[in-house]
Amino acid sequence: MSGNTHPLDLYWYLPTHGDGPYLGTDERHRPATFGYLKEIAQAADRLGFKGVLLPTGTRCEDAWIVSAGLIPLTERLKFLVALRPGSGTPALFARHAATLDRISGGRVLLNVVTGADPADLAGDGNKLSHDERYAQTDEFLTIWRRILSGEPADFDGKYLSAHGTDISFPPVQQPYPPLWFGGSSEAGIDVAAKHTDVYLSWGEPVEQVKEKFDNVRARAAAHGRKIRFGLRINLIVRETEEEAWSAAERLISRVTDDVIAEAQHQFTKVSESVGQKRISALHQGRRDKLVIAPNLWAGLGLVRGGAGTALVGSAESVAARIREYQEIGVETIIASAYPHLEEAFNVAELLFPRLGLQGEPPLKERGWDLEFGRGRGAGSE
Repeated sequence: MSGNTHPLDLYWYLPTHGDGPYLGTDERHRPATFGYLKEIAQAADRLGFKGVLLPTGTRCEDAWIVSAGLIPLTERLKFLVALRPGSGTPALFARHAATLDRISGGRVLLNVVTGADPADLAGDGNKLSHDERYAQTDEFLTIWRRILSGEPADFDGKYLSAHGTDISFPPVQQPYPPLWFGGSSEAGIDVAAKHTDVYLSWGEPVEQVKEKFDNVRARAAAHGRKIRFGLRINLIVRETEEEAWSAAERLISRVTDDVIAEAQHQFTKVSESVGQKRISALHQGRRDKLVIAPNLWAGLGLVRGGAGTALVGSAESVAARIREYQEIGVETIIASAYPHLEEAFNVAELLFPRLGLQGEPPLKERGWDLEFGRGRGAGSE
């Protein structure tokens, strides 16, 4: 796919596990209080981000409940909420999705997370192997989609069953809130191609992402489906290249070799995520191998699980790299940066104009006098 130059949808990230200016340390750590998450969500809403991704896991606040709390406090923002098939029944999550979609006025998206962290899986009582979990996810989504589509949900599978299940209060978005999915294993790609609407990749070099997208696209076509694509990545954007790379180095300046070794052991030996292993292979846990492609830096992946790469540079160079991903089919960027409150403004102010994105109208267009800081219709005192 080429010639795709229309503006992207740019999403932000809610750090429901905590935040701060440094990775790999508790120094200046910001806890994930509801007040802080509200500040980030409202800033993203006001600045013009399309939506926010909420992560999941034992170290995160619950994505569904946080979203329910923040939806009434935002106006336009979409909420990409984690849907974990192994932690509840399809009927229960169908009702949750429909209710949240209704109270949000159709601002809910669902991120299917089958899971790869043994600690999280054990906490949910899920003892299935990697490929079995994806087989269970296939059955789960088959039932879930039928329920929300108003179809008979009668199903008997190896892992799940449902009979006569319907839903009294349908979602706003029809037939159901869109399903997003990220996973690099063959079993995961099969599920994505069969069920989901948007496939997400972490920020690998463009040629590797293209190979993965081509595979997903072909498998979706075999099911008579089309699928859209997104990129989950960090952004470190500054006015100059030098400032950006200095900010990148500062972000991991408190990381010790022992912390890196422990994190890499978890990522490569304990985690069952194929995508996580692909990210770790890009840098091999080495500080001297972190620049893996032009403006693509893997420093976060030394200690951060999941989205371990960042586009680093001036707004002009980062926008150019984003356009390269757009050329292979990326329509959505889900971005994060540390700390997330300040960096939301940084990304919006520096990068949005380069990508043709806009937030709120300028204050003057909304009837505000910038010199005196009041509406034109206000009294003089």
